[in-house]
Amino acid sequence: MSAVHRYDVEIVHLLVSPRHAYAGRPRDGAADVPTTDAASVEVVAGKGIVGDRFFGHAAHADAAVTLLSAEALEAIAAELGAPPFDPLRARRNVVLRGAELPPLLGEELVLEQPGGAVRLRAARPAAPCAWMDRVLAPGAHAAMRGRGGLRCRPLTTGTLRRGPATLVSPVPLDVARAGAPGPARRAPRPA
Repeated sequence: MSAVHRYDVEIVHLLVSPRHAYAGRPRDGAADVPTTDAASVEVVAGKGIVGDRFFGHAAHADAAVTLLSAEALEAIAAELGAPPFDPLRARRNVVLRGAELPPLLGEELVLEQPGGAVRLRAARPAAPCAWMDRVLAPGAHAAMRGRGGLRCRPLTTGTLRRGPATLVSPVPLDVARAGAPGPARRAPRPA
């Protein structure tokens, strides 16, 4: 990382689920799968979060850990006139407060906490699926575009815990834009 920008964030949720809950058509209803809002998770480089549905699947290596801004869900609920959403229903692994995520697309970032750090590469947007209209509120699918989070490849092994953290970024971020949609752009291809 060349330039370094540091931001105080909070990890407010850590979702771990061994299976997909939103498979098939939304009208069929979500699958009843165990989902944990863990106090801590083990992240393994190149594999993901131990115990999660994406762990160790080669097809999901660049998307094994998903990040979401809590402010994005709050802004979407307000725009739709809906009550606050349960962040776990969006099915993203790491829900952060205080982080503008879209500028990190294609970049390496670090989440530091006392006792360790986890380095991630934000490989692509976490595009929302049609299920969001069913499990969050009508219109949520469209409203989440550009702020559905990031799908990341874990580059190092470490532990993440709910609570205060430092997000280390190679690009400047605007915390006031944490809930705003980002520009639609593709992540650069690795060299």
